[in-house]
Amino acid sequence: MSRAAPLAHQPLAERLRPRSLAEVIGQQHVLGPGMPLRLAFESGRPHSCILWGPPGVGKTTIARLMAEAFDAQFISISAVLGGVKDIRDAVQLAESARDGLMQQRTIVFVDEVHRFNKSQQDAFLPHVESGLFTFVGATTENPSFEVNSALLSRAAVYVLQPLGSDDLKQIVAKAQALQALPAIENVALERLIAYADGDARRLLNTLETLEVTASQAGIERIEDAWLLQVLGERMRRYDKGGEQFYDTISALHKSVRGSDPDAALYWLVRMLDGGADPRYMARRIVRMAWEDIGLADPRAMQIAHDAAQTYERLGSPEGELALAQAVIYLAVAPKSNAGYMAYNKARAFVKQDGTRPVPLHLRNAPTQLMKQLDYGKDYRYAHDEEGGFAAGENYLPDGMDPPGFYAPVPRGLEIKIGQKLDELRARNAAAQRGPDDVPPDA
Repeated sequence: MSRAAPLAHQPLAERLRPRSLAEVIGQQHVLGPGMPLRLAFESGRPHSCILWGPPGVGKTTIARLMAEAFDAQFISISAVLGGVKDIRDAVQLAESARDGLMQQRTIVFVDEVHRFNKSQQDAFLPHVESGLFTFVGATTENPSFEVNSALLSRAAVYVLQPLGSDDLKQIVAKAQALQALPAIENVALERLIAYADGDARRLLNTLETLEVTASQAGIERIEDAWLLQVLGERMRRYDKGGEQFYDTISALHKSVRGSDPDAALYWLVRMLDGGADPRYMARRIVRMAWEDIGLADPRAMQIAHDAAQTYERLGSPEGELALAQAVIYLAVAPKSNAGYMAYNKARAFVKQDGTRPVPLHLRNAPTQLMKQLDYGKDYRYAHDEEGGFAAGENYLPDGMDPPGFYAPVPRGLEIKIGQKLDELRARNAAAQRGPDDVPPDA
């Protein structure tokens, strides 16, 4: 079945909505000739799937086209507004379509499927397995984390990408072909495409605003200055709690770890520009200093902490400069994860090890009874020893071999720390041998 031609009074998004697979703009990695989703359309046999991608990349459009391609009843459920009742209603409609005279297939489309809880997602399972309907879920979140494994195992996952610049320009050209938009100069077009940020829905909404505003103002050619006036302050699409957010903070952290100040600065500014909370960014920067620089440059921790405090005092936008300079410093600082690794090794060891008693000589003896029980007996006060070091003393539980948690890297201050530890180990070894235990080659 085919839909009627679009009418002039319809919203621009509806007038430009693809009527066939050939009209879909973008997503050629799954919809192009020989690609998996295209083959699914051509097979004549629908299968359950999950369309994963950012907003405005065609998830709903593809699901609707799938229903038309298979001459199936299309039932749409919003996981934001819907619940189990909507699922029950969909089941009844699917049964009616299956058992009716036309014996029609049903496609149940669940938008924002990650918003459904486990029990709600589980409600689809028996009907997907029985073939009552084909399940199509749309999500902006990683389905590995947000969709039940049982449902995930019964559905193919197709990853959709943000629309590229050429894709978005095709949409603008289609709008102009419908005379829904006046001519637009190249500089303004590039700004418009950047403003859309890969989101076709955002572009279409903006084009509709421009169509109305240009018509009212009698504008026959859209220029950059006028476009800036209409759009106001540019804001990028940014999901502050979703997949894109964590991907971007990961890129920032890895750029700092990789000692690339330009890349680190780029990702920081991307996040701030997108609306990330600078206080959250400050906390992450402090964490980076402790995890990836550590004792190779203790100044990094201080600079990160000072930047966080500076932001608290100045706020935005002035305080963001402190965060930027902290990121630059962390990126160029010598790197060491020795302290981070030592901590993790110690945690893992303690978790699997038994509770070893504290040796008597290390115990505190605040009472006479404790002293009589030899608490603190033979403890050597390091400050009274040569060089402030009690050579040969043992600070681990009795019978525990030195675990070697901390291994300084040969970078930054840890070079000297490593040399110091080597010296102390040598003194320990000499003290344990005793003065009469002379090595054979001495």
